[in-house]
Amino acid sequence: MSNDALILRQLLAGRDFATADPTAAQMMNFSYLIGSRTSRECVLVDPAWDVAGLLAAAAAEDLRVVGALVTHYHPDHVGGDLFGLHVEGVAEFLARAAAKVYVQSHEADGLKQQTGAAESDLARVEGGSVLELDGVKIEFLHTPGHTPGSQCFLVNGQALVSGDTLFVEGCGRVDLPGGDSAEMYRTLTERLAKVPSSAVLYPGHNYGPAPSRSLAEERRRNLYLLIPTLDAWLKIMNRR
Repeated sequence: MSNDALILRQLLAGRDFATADPTAAQMMNFSYLIGSRTSRECVLVDPAWDVAGLLAAAAAEDLRVVGALVTHYHPDHVGGDLFGLHVEGVAEFLARAAAKVYVQSHEADGLKQQTGAAESDLARVEGGSVLELDGVKIEFLHTPGHTPGSQCFLVNGQALVSGDTLFVEGCGRVDLPGGDSAEMYRTLTERLAKVPSSAVLYPGHNYGPAPSRSLAEERRRNLYLLIPTLDAWLKIMNRR
C-alpha cells in the first residue's frame, strides 16, 4: 500500500524472505515494512525468521530502518525458542540495527525473556501512543486476548496491522499461556470497533482466503466478529 508519504509492504515468510526455510514457509508469518516516502525512514513489524532478508528488503527500497514494532512476544513473531528450534528475531535485529524495539508495556518482560533483549533496547508503549515518520502516523492499539500485551498498529488511519489478534476470516487463539477469551471478545467488539471500516486489515499470518481485506468486508464475513454476546462467544471458544 502507498498513499502520499506512506509505504507499506506485506512480506510473507517462505516467499519474500526466509525462502530457504521450510518451517518459516509452513508457519506463514507476515512481516511488514512501514516507511515514509519523504524521509526514507521505516520500521519493521515482527522481524523474525530472516532478519537479514527483511533488512535487505528495506535497503532495496532505499529505506533506513529506525525501529522494530512487535505485535506480541510469541517466537514466530519475535524469535527465540520454538519447540526446540531457534528462530531469528529481535536479538538478531538488535545486533544489526541501531534501533529500538517498540513493545506494549504489558508484553515487555515477556519479550525480554523470550529474546534476551535488554530494557535499554526497548521503547515501551501504551494504547494510544503514536510513532510518527515524516507523513506517516502509526497509532499503537492495545488489543489483549491472544496475549496480555498484544497490540495492533493503525497506520495513517487506513491500514490495520493486526498481528495475531485478527485474521482474514479468523482471530487469534486464546488457549495459549496468557490468552484470555473474554478479553479477546472485548478487543474484537469494542477496541477494534473504533477502527474505521475504510481501513484495510493486514494480519500476522496468511491463514485466510486473501492476504488482506477491507475491514468493511471483514465485518460482514468474519464469523468471529458476528457473535452477538460474550456468553455465546465463550461457549463457542471453549469448544475450539
